[in-house]
Amino acid sequence: MIQWWQILLLTLYSFYQICDELTIVSSAGSPVFAGFIAGLVMGDVQTGLLIGGGLQLMVLGVGTFGGASRIDATSGAVLATAFSVAQGIDPEIAITTIAVPVAALLVYTDIAGRFSTTFFAHRIDAAIERFDYEGIERNYLLGALPWGLSRALPVFLALWLGGGFVETLVQKIEEFKWLADGLVLAGRMLPGLGFAILLHYLPVKRNLHYLAAGFGLTAMLTVLYGNVSSLGGAVSSLVGVANEGLAADAAITFTNNFKGLSMIGISIIGILLAVLHYQNARRTVVAAPVSNVESGEIEDDEF
Repeated sequence: MIQWWQILLLTLYSFYQICDELTIVSSAGSPVFAGFIAGLVMGDVQTGLLIGGGLQLMVLGVGTFGGASRIDATSGAVLATAFSVAQGIDPEIAITTIAVPVAALLVYTDIAGRFSTTFFAHRIDAAIERFDYEGIERNYLLGALPWGLSRALPVFLALWLGGGFVETLVQKIEEFKWLADGLVLAGRMLPGLGFAILLHYLPVKRNLHYLAAGFGLTAMLTVLYGNVSSLGGAVSSLVGVANEGLAADAAITFTNNFKGLSMIGISIIGILLAVLHYQNARRTVVAAPVSNVESGEIEDDEF
């Protein structure tokens, strides 16, 4: 059961997050931040981060260029986290059954928010002609109301009225094992879809060596951090056992020796450095005139 104060806090955050995204841009309007806030309010930060992180990966390559509307994954993260914690829904099922549909439906409220702000924009134009600076500031601030309500109102209504419906829907889905498994699989594929969209818009072919280097670094650091974590756990156990006066060797559980550090990852980094060196040398040769390449002299018109 979602408490009234939780509904109030999540509604206020939903109002603020879109205004932050349009003005301050402090990342408070991102899905992962929304999942964290919703999880904090609902008392389960881990679930909030799982849902918010999954939706963040899904919308990595999605933008609003030219004023176009996009799916509202932030509000979807708020509602999915709230209902997942309150109703005990699996986070992956919550993403596919709640977050994604809500994110798609709120495209319409986003359009309504964009249309309604034109009223205040025209009032600002009229105030500019009158040199009414107070009117300009007042209507600029009032323009935040339709934007905030375009998120806060749907979130409030869903949290206030949708608990029973969501619970019934999830129960029906879980009665059919194949459907629930399919939704879980779809939820796991969404981050991959987000990366695919992002790579589609990035100049990957021109910077393929950077992509390979990032993959190599990630693989290497995963091994390093995993072994350092195991080492820290072993040391803490060793200290605890020593304090209790027991045999010190009983606490030694760290057996990794970093052999998992792949030489392939190291070679990828080496290839990156070689490519960068080659490109820099090639630019130098192309930029310098033929007459001055051997002498190394730089003329005034070469700067």
